[in-house]
Amino acid sequence: MLNADKELQDAYDYLAPDGSEIRLLSEIRGGGLAHCTLRPGGVSRAVTHRSVEEIWYVLSGRGELWRSDAVCERRTDLSPDLSVTICTGTRFQFRVVGIEPLRILIATIPRWPGPDEAAAVAGPWPEKGAADAA
Repeated sequence: MLNADKELQDAYDYLAPDGSEIRLLSEIRGGGLAHCTLRPGGVSRAVTHRSVEEIWYVLSGRGELWRSDAVCERRTDLSPDLSVTICTGTRFQFRVVGIEPLRILIATIPRWPGPDEAAAVAGPWPEKGAADAA
């Protein structure tokens, strides 16, 4: 079987359960790659994943990530060239800091099963989409 190539599109494919814009990239049986954008002023919805894990790589913009699990709670400043992980069951939320969109490359393992994968949880910040922030 020939491997699939996919170019980043201008329009997003869908809004993630956390409210960020998702542009789908290539997938394989064991996982998928996506481009995520959170617009200036945006604050994602706080969620937890039921079965997938993610590796994030910040491409551009600045932000803050909150993660909480049974062991600890922490906040991480997001900036270009930083890589972070979101383990299954971790509660998380992120927001933009500054005037530039936050753009993140996300590897999801296994592949994203659909919108029921994410469950809403309480987070540290009130959710605010780009339209609300304007």
